[in-house]
Amino acid sequence: MEARIWFITGISSGLGEALAQKVVEKGDFVIGTFRRQSQTDTFNETYNERGLALTMDVTDPEAVDNAFEIIQQRYKQIDVLVNNAGFGMAGAVEETSMEEVRRVFEANFFGALWITQKALPILRARKKGHILQISSHGGFKGFAGFGIYNASKFALEGFSEALAAEVAPLGIRLTLVEPGPFRTRFAGDAFSLAGSHISDYDQTAGVFRDKIKAVDGKQEGDPVKAAAIIFEVVEMENPPLRLPLGKTAVATLTSKLESVQHDIESFRKTAEAAVF
Repeated sequence: MEARIWFITGISSGLGEALAQKVVEKGDFVIGTFRRQSQTDTFNETYNERGLALTMDVTDPEAVDNAFEIIQQRYKQIDVLVNNAGFGMAGAVEETSMEEVRRVFEANFFGALWITQKALPILRARKKGHILQISSHGGFKGFAGFGIYNASKFALEGFSEALAAEVAPLGIRLTLVEPGPFRTRFAGDAFSLAGSHISDYDQTAGVFRDKIKAVDGKQEGDPVKAAAIIFEVVEMENPPLRLPLGKTAVATLTSKLESVQHDIESFRKTAEAAVF
């Protein structure tokens, strides 16, 4: 079978790095992005003809455009798009400045949206392909202290769920990957905290803020195992729309579904009464 071309954003560490390595190991070709040129150079020297690294910040539309020009000129195809780049931020909603909110959304939502839009003409032309949006269990359920990150991932999931229905008749598949806590740099130096502090939120958002740093390096999730599962999903004839990864993610999605079902059943008559 002809090697597929994967375009993966953010392969410097964590799940992105593990997935890029899995792709190469399986004989497919990876185009991956780094934010630092030194990382790009090292990758290209190491992987040579098995992959290509590009220096690109997903929050820079011009850099994204340039990356797609290179892809079109050299390869003229993408078989699998993985929007992985992004970062986490903790803080109560009231503690978070609008500048901080916009920075999270630029990376986690607008960057992924623009890259998806740039990839779609390539996928449509070939009437096949798979889009993998790396969301989070926090893209399905909100947590006190994680509200802005939750919002950015909820937005990613919203347009992606609609997009999945739009592109299915065109032969293009889409999967929302929803990891729980994984042993990556997510909770380490890549993680951001709201710049202000309001003591009234110490027992809610503050607990989460402290916990996220304390679990760094101790999370249950194994990025290598997750990468192997993601690769298997791409091989499936009928992949899932949502793929929770890890025991915590499964528990999170289950608790949200149970909560929604409880509200529906408890207030069904009230809800149904609001009609002519």
